[in-house]
Amino acid sequence: MKARFLWLLMVASLLAGCVASPADGLFSLTGEEDPPRQAYGLVQLAGNPLHSPPHTLPYEPVAYTGFNPFGMNVFLEQEAELWKRERTVHLVAEAGFRWIRQSFPWEDIEIHGKGDFEDRRHIPYRSAWEKYDHIVALAEEHGLEVIAVLSNPPAWSRADGDARGTLAPPDNLEDYGDFVYAVASRYRGRIRAYQVWNEPNIYPEWGEQPVDPEGYTRLLCTAYRRIKEADPEAIVLTGALAQTVGYDFGPGPWTGMNEMVFLQRMYDAGAAACFDVLAVNDYILWSAPTDRRLRPWAVTYARPVYLRDIMVANGDAHKPIWLGEMNANAVPDDPTIQDRGAYGSVTLEQQARYAPLAYERAFREWPWVGVINFWFFRRPSDAEKDHAWYYFRMMEPNFTPLPVYRAMQEYIANLTPTLYPGTHQEDDWVLEYQGDWEFVRDPSAVLGGYRRASGPGASVAFVFEGRSLTLTPGPVRGEIEVQVDDGAPRRMRVDGRPLRLFSSLRREAHRVRMTLLAGELGVDSLTVRGE
Repeated sequence: MKARFLWLLMVASLLAGCVASPADGLFSLTGEEDPPRQAYGLVQLAGNPLHSPPHTLPYEPVAYTGFNPFGMNVFLEQEAELWKRERTVHLVAEAGFRWIRQSFPWEDIEIHGKGDFEDRRHIPYRSAWEKYDHIVALAEEHGLEVIAVLSNPPAWSRADGDARGTLAPPDNLEDYGDFVYAVASRYRGRIRAYQVWNEPNIYPEWGEQPVDPEGYTRLLCTAYRRIKEADPEAIVLTGALAQTVGYDFGPGPWTGMNEMVFLQRMYDAGAAACFDVLAVNDYILWSAPTDRRLRPWAVTYARPVYLRDIMVANGDAHKPIWLGEMNANAVPDDPTIQDRGAYGSVTLEQQARYAPLAYERAFREWPWVGVINFWFFRRPSDAEKDHAWYYFRMMEPNFTPLPVYRAMQEYIANLTPTLYPGTHQEDDWVLEYQGDWEFVRDPSAVLGGYRRASGPGASVAFVFEGRSLTLTPGPVRGEIEVQVDDGAPRRMRVDGRPLRLFSSLRREAHRVRMTLLAGELGVDSLTVRGE
């Protein structure tokens, strides 16, 4: 009842604040730009209190959400010319992105047989690792982290070859386990995260056969075990689940299993012990990312809230969701383009507006979301320009930027990193540490560790937006000085218990600096409340 009252109050306040610009106000609620569709959307929105809201536990501590969140999908392994690979990485970094999501296809690395990492498809023969070593080195050179997507089995891994499709899983899961172990061993400490498969809940990503959440879970658990054996610090992502409302499990075009059903069956099969991050592909298809209607039967940008609800119900509230692919489709008005309209349709101008809005909504409302990867930077050629999916690109094959590139570059450059309502860990990218700090592993800490300073003058500064701010310091004792905006510094004692640093009747943005005066200062977590 309280949640429904708060929802009605929020809608009323938003509508009241939009009197001067009703079209903008309705867009911010419905994600619709056409007035008749806005009116219909408002009627649907009014029904939100009649539905049980997803339980997302916004103040639950969540791991792996503190990284710089800007990621980009690239196809560097398909570039024949090295200079294009290098220019792509340079332009991605220049726009402000800090992750690349890059495929490491099994069939392109262990090509001719088990344990054979030589590429003999062309003369001269060479190491199959050569290309991927170069990609990892380029990422390091430009300050980019890597999410390596491990999929695409070679034909030799199946007794029937490609009879069940080129993406069908291997006959022996341990062959896949050996492959992911080889990759994680080679790039230990250099590749931060690994994604196990992609879109296993839809055709054709599980081959010419019905999708199989139990079978995928067995593959996931094999990969998780072997990756952690090779690199215990690596982050393991599930295959990014595709948005779909379908219940035709395939095989066949446009078939698949509703990702909510697929995820619950994964949990029933024991998946909880086999991943660190739930990966989800979250496209902007039929409405803008501002759409607030609760419609689990519709594919909208807010659909991950329902997966979060399932995670909470299965005891995984401490795990995050990362968005593997996110964008709107700016397909031209050309009836010769295959599947035109299958991914929605926006103008280039709308695409440029929607991408920053998508990031902004996740930052402000979903503290359990970590890295968000834009889909995609560019293709190596325009050979696929007669397919609708080609028009998700940010840049043309000849490196001509589209409006969304400049829009995202400007958005990132002008962004003030901010802690929004939620519980944020000591490693959050928003926090600016100065002085001598150390990370301390401690099982009594919120998520097993905290950051500690013992030298006077050490400080941490950040911006938050909310009505209150609470520090969980970890097991330390000391005296600190806290300054909020340009106000007078206040002395406060830290004794290991949660410490309220700020409270107000209004939700506003503030800049805070905490400075150690004596003893120790710890940062285990910071909780910002907006209500």
